[in-house]
Amino acid sequence: MAVRINSFRDIASRYDVVLCDVWGVLHNGVEAFKGACEALTEARAKGLTVVLITNSPRPHPGVIVQIRGLGVPDSAYDRIVTSGDVTRALISAGPKKIYFIGAEKDLPLLEGLGVSMVSSEEAEIIVCAGFFDDETETAEDYRATLTSLAKRKVPFICANPDLVVERGHKLIPCAGAIAKVYEELGGETRISGKPYVPIYRASLTEAKAVRGGLDLSRVIAVGDGMPTDVKGAQDFGLDVLYISAGIHAAEYMAAEKTDEAKLTAFLKNEGATPKWWMPRLA
Repeated sequence: MAVRINSFRDIASRYDVVLCDVWGVLHNGVEAFKGACEALTEARAKGLTVVLITNSPRPHPGVIVQIRGLGVPDSAYDRIVTSGDVTRALISAGPKKIYFIGAEKDLPLLEGLGVSMVSSEEAEIIVCAGFFDDETETAEDYRATLTSLAKRKVPFICANPDLVVERGHKLIPCAGAIAKVYEELGGETRISGKPYVPIYRASLTEAKAVRGGLDLSRVIAVGDGMPTDVKGAQDFGLDVLYISAGIHAAEYMAAEKTDEAKLTAFLKNEGATPKWWMPRLA
């Protein structure tokens, strides 16, 4: 069973590097979690290197602007690596006629890559950064278009593997939900964000650039998402601090209290073995 901790201070001396999820750990899409920001700022003051690792489809400069606006201070981290950063390499290596699925705010993902946006009928590849309107749509709204594309065997690049994220007190669907439908239809998906290896390699490269060499046994990943944060870190061989009050809270929490027996059963059912857990990073 994962060990319950009350403060990141309890374990900080065991680690040199923190790979910290952003949405659901540092903020909820509406405002920053003050305690989490303070915990990471203090960790850095004690000599730890903090790399934020996020499945945001935006390249990292846009995420820096976004999280500043939500109240996350620059003092909380050293570097940021996004799914958008590593996905740009996949897009650059692929065909240039792209059917783009996503909101206008996600278009920086394509900037400078020499691609052209075309209709689904003309597409040689799909790039999905998210929903056109994630407040009203579901992944099923895309099934008809995806069915036609899958029949033509058009590859699908997913810039955000997350299925859902918190936005305030709501769960909002992400590009990973559309990718899941495409896979169900027999389509080929290409994904490099969490839980896949490329984003972890890129994040550790950034950590090394800050501090020099590193020992993987002294790297901890912090996150709230089972299929992305926890699975990705476990598969990479990292210790995990699970933030339990995130997207899976309904499985074992009621009135902001955790039923530890239900949490244990949930983790076992998910094949998750985090070393530590706490409701919110603090």
